[in-house]
Amino acid sequence: MRYLTLAAIMAASTSTPAIASPALAICHQPYALCASSPTVAIPGETVKVNGKEFQAGVSVCPVLRGPSIADLNLMRGSCSSPDGTPKTVWSLFSNAQSYPQLPNWAVLPSVKRTFTTTAAPGGGMSNMWSFPCVVRPRKVNGVRLADCKGPMNESPWTGDAVPVGATVGTAAPLGLPNPVGGNFP
Repeated sequence: MRYLTLAAIMAASTSTPAIASPALAICHQPYALCASSPTVAIPGETVKVNGKEFQAGVSVCPVLRGPSIADLNLMRGSCSSPDGTPKTVWSLFSNAQSYPQLPNWAVLPSVKRTFTTTAAPGGGMSNMWSFPCVVRPRKVNGVRLADCKGPMNESPWTGDAVPVGATVGTAAPLGLPNPVGGNFP
């Protein structure tokens, strides 16, 4: 059943409205924070953002509670769960300074860094901001996790492709493939 829910959410998320500027909002529902997560490409799958296709990727992210920042243009105009149930959440940003992180999902301080994208496998970046996630049925080390699907090498600010050689900000530790982050203009 979990995989049917995941498939339904992911299928619904393959296209977003053609709106260029973010419609920022503060949400107060549970959300996934992918700021320190790597991303694995999903072979043969794409995600459309503002009419442009991007390679789809999946990140495993901790589910948190508290205020978070959303782009309602990518969320059908609402902070409500993507399918209206607690089985799904949005991947959003927040000002959390410490939260569960890989490798064992212990609560660690967020460490911001920059990197330059490359054409090497794992040398890209991903954008999970305001994309749907399916909450896993079992906690890991007491942490609720979610599988989040979003575009790879897509700018969270403009919806354009992030080219090789771009500078990207992330909180993902060094060495993780395709970290979730945002490029600098």
